[in-house]
Amino acid sequence: MTDWIQRWKDNKIGWHRDEPNSKLIEFVSCLQLNTGDTVFVPLCGKSKDMIYLAQQGYKVIGVELSALAAEQFFTDNKIAYQVSQEEDFKIYASENITIYSGDFFKLTRQHLVIVEAVYDRAALIALPAGLRVKYAQHLYSIIVKGCRILLLTLNYPQSKISGPPYAVNKDEVASLYNDGFECQLLQCFNDIKNEPKFQRENVDFIEKATYCLRKY
Repeated sequence: MTDWIQRWKDNKIGWHRDEPNSKLIEFVSCLQLNTGDTVFVPLCGKSKDMIYLAQQGYKVIGVELSALAAEQFFTDNKIAYQVSQEEDFKIYASENITIYSGDFFKLTRQHLVIVEAVYDRAALIALPAGLRVKYAQHLYSIIVKGCRILLLTLNYPQSKISGPPYAVNKDEVASLYNDGFECQLLQCFNDIKNEPKFQRENVDFIEKATYCLRKY
């Protein structure tokens, strides 16, 4: 956890992108949202995806361990915000976007009672194997029945390159979300041609998968 905070302090945030994720744009419809619905973005960093979701008319709740990331999200995007404090979280809030700065595992169902959907581009794959099980279990416990999840994962030879982002294959997704979720694989393809970092490590494939899940 302290390593994650230090990465933000040192600006070692190579995973951050300055534009919304193309798979969010392509598959957001699977979440079946209405204008004004709320989307939860776990381990959100300062993702531009939150801006995109707000621009589509949705409200956004994020959680991020690094307070610096939360502050930079609002200042970089020139969004006015207010700061408040509760027991386990420092809360940064604008009209349509709220970021809880603190430990994801301290979130309760009360924090997400108004959430209709989850967008996970960088949470599951940011966690080592042991924490991924805990993450999936906790997420299940704090979202409401019927909540949909748009999940993006990567899979590659983990022995050749260390994470994060970590490799998560189809079998692991099935295992993590087998109990309590309907799971649909929307897309999976090898994108090694667009990943020079992995090419330099002689990795011959990086599968990028997109799933739509629904809690039942």
